[in-house]
Amino acid sequence: MIVQNEKGYVFFSSITRPMKATYCSTGSNEDFIFSDYYSTWFLVCSNVTDNSGNSTAVSEQLFRTNRVEFTQLAAEYKVVNLGQGFPDFSPPPFIQEAFCKAVSGGPTMHQYTRAFGHPPLVKSLAKFFSGIVGHEIDALEDILVTVGAYQALFCAFQALVDEGDEVIIVEPFFDCYQPMVAMAGGKAVYVPLRPSGAVLSSGDWVLSAEELASKITARTKAIVINTPNNPIGKVYKTEELQMIADLCIKHDLLCISDEVYEWLTYDGAKHVKIASLPGMWERTVTVGSAGKTFSATGWKVGWAMGSGQVIKHMKTIHQNTVYHCATAAQEAVGHGFEREHKLFGSPESYFQQLPATLQQKRTKLAACLESVGLQPVMPEGGYFMIADISSVKVNLNDQSTDEADDFRFVKWLIKEKGLATIPVSAFYSPEHRKEFDNYIRFCFVKEDSTLDAAEEILRKWSQEQ
Repeated sequence: MIVQNEKGYVFFSSITRPMKATYCSTGSNEDFIFSDYYSTWFLVCSNVTDNSGNSTAVSEQLFRTNRVEFTQLAAEYKVVNLGQGFPDFSPPPFIQEAFCKAVSGGPTMHQYTRAFGHPPLVKSLAKFFSGIVGHEIDALEDILVTVGAYQALFCAFQALVDEGDEVIIVEPFFDCYQPMVAMAGGKAVYVPLRPSGAVLSSGDWVLSAEELASKITARTKAIVINTPNNPIGKVYKTEELQMIADLCIKHDLLCISDEVYEWLTYDGAKHVKIASLPGMWERTVTVGSAGKTFSATGWKVGWAMGSGQVIKHMKTIHQNTVYHCATAAQEAVGHGFEREHKLFGSPESYFQQLPATLQQKRTKLAACLESVGLQPVMPEGGYFMIADISSVKVNLNDQSTDEADDFRFVKWLIKEKGLATIPVSAFYSPEHRKEFDNYIRFCFVKEDSTLDAAEEILRKWSQEQ
């Protein structure tokens, strides 16, 4: 959205980061949108004027992604970083070679390709996933390639959520969901996963069917899920997905399913796509990520997949915002999926090798946390492990008392011990945050040397207590 006053324009977007404060006058008040390298404040003003001179009434809301606050702290203090969710190791050689081949493949690899997805890539995705979802995917109609999964989510919310729509978000959730819903004019409604009994595994966190059903109203447009979940690592079981599917079908709702960690499951957990369940293909937008799939997060190649009748609206948003994704990166990802299609299910498949490697790293981190008195929750999938800090005795008297306990602890750990993590309450709504402020999140998708450095910090701290 663009609004204008006598001092200039204001741009509202979840994917741009202007390096300045932008003036916005609302008549009696002067408000600002401020962005820096690490974070963005989103200020939605009221009583502003659009480009046609019409008055636009928009709710006044201020959003900040907490995740990036801790990214900034980690950079400032030069810490061992188990906070940010990306590998510090390289993608597999075959995908690097495919990228090198693409960039040296002549002029077409350096120019625009099809705006909605490079043809070789969408054809590879359609072939690969058709058998998994049990539906013949139309490569040109049912897939939109985006600048990472982040832009796929942005397009979904902008295209499918109207002013006043309610969107149910299952907590904990990736922190962009709520601002994106609000920027589309929607209202986020929250239903948390809650720990049940002894919390030893992410599978012990469950979604109440009764609580979820109670949140559905005449204004509900969609339910948003993330499986495997960030931050707790829960992999939804088929019966849990069926419960969500039944509600979507009963109330004619969309489902936006963020599945970027789909290949990263452990201990025999199986990822199931909700779009594969009866009656769900036509009402599900499945979001995927080449960055998470091939350990190449900086390539920023993602996609949205679903019925062409739904995806076409997202294409309109994509066409009029980003328009196009990097051709060479799409070419390389297409080759990656062609390879994996041939090797699928075999020991040579990267989709077998990567989770096996990460399971060892997960075990290594869990043992370290247990050795210093923290209580890890073993994730069934994903990049992350959370740990209960309730038993930890740390003097935080010099820290701000108006922050959640996990926020204060994470800042202390960064500043005093040189180890970066993320507070789990940052992934919850304000109404539920206090219930979950006794956990912090660690990323274990790191080189063993990084995990060893973190272990050394924790052991020294444990010895000091």
